[in-house]
Amino acid sequence: MPQPLLTYRGTVYPWHCDHVGHMNVMWYVGKFDEATWQLFNALGLSPSYLRSSNRGMAAVDQHISYMQELHAGDVVTVRSTLLELKEKSLRFVHEMSNDETAEVVARTTLKAVHMDTIARKSCAFAQAIVTKANSVLASA
Repeated sequence: MPQPLLTYRGTVYPWHCDHVGHMNVMWYVGKFDEATWQLFNALGLSPSYLRSSNRGMAAVDQHISYMQELHAGDVVTVRSTLLELKEKSLRFVHEMSNDETAEVVARTTLKAVHMDTIARKSCAFAQAIVTKANSVLASA
């Protein structure tokens, strides 16, 4: 299994919490989204690459499990693992942990498709991205 990458660190603020007193699902998704862009950057899918190459990434499948509640003041970390690389898509998992307890509080698995932003359709990853992603997959 590849080594997880640290892709997010942050804090749960009071405005992240809903009327029940725990972090609302929209903020889990938001923190996971920030982790996604850090992972993509580590794979070479940087903002400048995407802009200059007229490329983009589109999420096409996502599954989230919530294991424990988070409350205002909790400090969290997300670690991400690339699970699979295909010609035009990749699959990865994010695990969010409570830094105080070291327990995994939420996990999401996503599939994202590489796309040509002008043609608005999927396209193969550039060889440099494939090489970098394969090195991440090979890390143990």
